[in-house]
Amino acid sequence: MGLVQSKTNPAVKQSINEDVKNYKVVIYSKSYCPHCTRAKSLFNKQFPNIPIRVYELDKVPGGSEIQSTLLGMTGQRTVPSVWINGKHIGGNDDTQAAFRSGSLSQMLS
Repeated sequence: MGLVQSKTNPAVKQSINEDVKNYKVVIYSKSYCPHCTRAKSLFNKQFPNIPIRVYELDKVPGGSEIQSTLLGMTGQRTVPSVWINGKHIGGNDDTQAAFRSGSLSQMLS
């Protein structure tokens, strides 16, 4: 196999674009990933009234294809891939930094 290719599947890309447009917060995650757990916990604890849409890429059909498409769309190879108001904000470190700076609260208000 080798490295994940950053092929962007048009149908998967359309599905991602629809989800990030229709949900305020979308997190592409893996259930066993500690960075993903921290990002999801941040939203659950600090913003409990904001619904988040989480896709566990190790559990959903086509998860590796979704991750490959996300790589093509964002240039980010890793999870979590956090989207707010249709905009990719990055991974856990970026999300935590946005929380600490107050910009995450602004994006969610």
